Amino acid sequence: MDKDNTKKIADSACAPCCMQRRDAMKAAIAVTVMLGGGLRGAQASEPADLPPQPGDRLVRMDEEGPPQPLKAADIPLASKPVRALPFAATDALVRDGSRLGRVILMRFDPASLDEETRARSADGVLAYSAVCTHQGCEVSEWDANGGAMFCFCHFSKFDPLKAGAVTAGPAGRALPWLPLKSENGELVVAGAFSSVPGVRKG
Repeated sequence: MDKDNTKKIADSACAPCCMQRRDAMKAAIAVTVMLGGGLRGAQASEPADLPPQPGDRLVRMDEEGPPQPLKAADIPLASKPVRALPFAATDALVRDGSRLGRVILMRFDPASLDEETRARSADGVLAYSAVCTHQGCEVSEWDANGGAMFCFCHFSKFDPLKAGAVTAGPAGRALPWLPLKSENGELVVAGAFSSVPGVRKG
């Protein structure tokens, strides 16, 4: 038998096998695409997982009962930070799905704020991420003598009157600030965090 005939017979015998392999590959690709789409959908943020959005109100983190939007008068003057969560009032949704959306609020006499700080405040109220930039613990305390917010884990301190600058401790970067405005007396988110909240990897 000549070589051409041998090749034809071999190709003919292989054809069903090759077709099966091609079909299997196509099916695998189709499944991969479907799974990829499903995974992308699963990874998409739910509304409650989103960080504070422009227009959100702020509500106390530990409040029981229906959420009540905070007003400047609800924040003690130069005292322990008030822990808050963003609240989408139109959807009656508290954005509590991610701790990176947590906020701390402090109030100062507006006359004591420099122009830049006053521009991102609402009636003297300043907002910062509640998540320490060192190892992700929570910034929750106030050092009145040192004029700094601080984290109990490793005692990193941040100056609320200087854009959250680090004044002591191991934190390597400032605490992200959140611009606010006032609408009908309520504290309203006016924009995004100044930088990504939490620990910056790498």
